[in-house]
Amino acid sequence: MTATTESQMRSNMNSMYRWTRHVYDASRKYYLLGRDVMIERLKPGTGENVCEVGCGTARNLIKMAQSYPNVNFFGLDASDEMLKTAASNLKKNGLEGRIKTVQAFSQSFDPAAHFGLDRPLDKIAFSYALSIIPPWQESIDHALALLPTNGEIHIIDFGGQSGLPKAFRAFVYWWLRQFHVYYKPEIESYLKQLESDHKGTLAFENLYGGYCYHAIFKKA
Repeated sequence: MTATTESQMRSNMNSMYRWTRHVYDASRKYYLLGRDVMIERLKPGTGENVCEVGCGTARNLIKMAQSYPNVNFFGLDASDEMLKTAASNLKKNGLEGRIKTVQAFSQSFDPAAHFGLDRPLDKIAFSYALSIIPPWQESIDHALALLPTNGEIHIIDFGGQSGLPKAFRAFVYWWLRQFHVYYKPEIESYLKQLESDHKGTLAFENLYGGYCYHAIFKKA
């Protein structure tokens, strides 16, 4: 992805979240289901480095830090506007000195340059991020390249909703499109292909009637 394209993505995300960031957490809690399931299943070890891609308001990072006090957490987002809310939320929770967040892109961020790390990230989390990120495949590939052997990618995102009523599923997909968010079944297929190519092992589970899924890809 070119710098120009990343610049446009940054501009688009800032426009989208300039006002909605103020009500984001209050509204999204009703349909961004399974985020706490992902946090519970992260299970990072003491001293590990964990990064959330598309950290938004830092809602997840705050819960992660509260759940795992001996772990190093980092976050990045394409939107400067969302990061303003993240900074405010981190300060309110007394975590501004513990969690570093930066403006960066999922397909090109550099943990050493952006976070000052001298060793790799151990886990990278995508919470309802890949469904809005156009270069989702490049983002997965980049995350995998950054991780060491046995490092993990955790994903929670919208699923096929096969266990839910057809009318409800149609409404959800219509509603998501209004925010340029899309269910992407090709993500599951790609993760399975990576496993077939011996890049790692995949644990995949549909949650809440397939409303969302949780995936863990452990690098070989």
